[in-house]
Amino acid sequence: MAADPAPQLAPDAVDLPAYFRRIGYRGELKPNLATLRALHEAHVGSIPFENVDVLLERPIRLDTASLQQKLVANRRGRYCFEQNCFFKDVLEAIGFPVVGLGARVRFGTTGIRPRTHMTLLVEAEGRQYLADTGFGANGMLEPIPFEAGSITELPIISFRLAEENCLWVLQATVDGRWSDLYAFTLEPQERIDYVVASHFTATFPDGIFRKMLTAQLVWREERKILRSGEFRVTRTGGEQMRPVRSEAEARAVLAEHFGIKLPAGCALPERIFA
Repeated sequence: MAADPAPQLAPDAVDLPAYFRRIGYRGELKPNLATLRALHEAHVGSIPFENVDVLLERPIRLDTASLQQKLVANRRGRYCFEQNCFFKDVLEAIGFPVVGLGARVRFGTTGIRPRTHMTLLVEAEGRQYLADTGFGANGMLEPIPFEAGSITELPIISFRLAEENCLWVLQATVDGRWSDLYAFTLEPQERIDYVVASHFTATFPDGIFRKMLTAQLVWREERKILRSGEFRVTRTGGEQMRPVRSEAEARAVLAEHFGIKLPAGCALPERIFA
């Protein structure tokens, strides 16, 4: 007699045990602050922020089943929409109330950018926290209290929220001073809003992710970032940097430091190494 087929997940279901194995989480499954902090830190230290599929012109899908396959089964990473959509799915499956928000990135620019970043407002133990697993090496290690002026001091980078007219602004210590990372309102966003923003981010010819290769990971005492032809490792005791000038070098760094192995037969565009 043939064996029974493996059970199939519903399209909107999250395979929590597989996700926990992916990020090395062995804690409890209660919707409390300790669980939220532990999951957030494990996620950003295990699933890299990266844009390989944008450069390879592969479709970016935000449904739960596609995210489960890519981030968990295929052990890949991605940018904010995929990271935070999936983290929201995980938190809701555990029982956390979560609201998805839309933000304008300010870091690295003096102009006004479109609302192409996703962040999360999470409730735990009667308080609200800002959570974000999709901002890369300058992003949060753990959720921070949703309170203006409250400083979360962490190794390497600290964070705080500021109010600015009708906006909330996430700020971080960069080069010894407070700098804006992104600004947002509290208007809830639906999954389809992120689909539209993600499509623009992945396909707009002048978009930043079309022009460079990046991969980033965050740990408590170390942050790694490959971006714009440089591989940088920042630790509490200092920083190391080396250039990455060819596809061979990029493939080696992606595999060794971020666990990303590019499929055979595909090639990164030459323009990013020019």
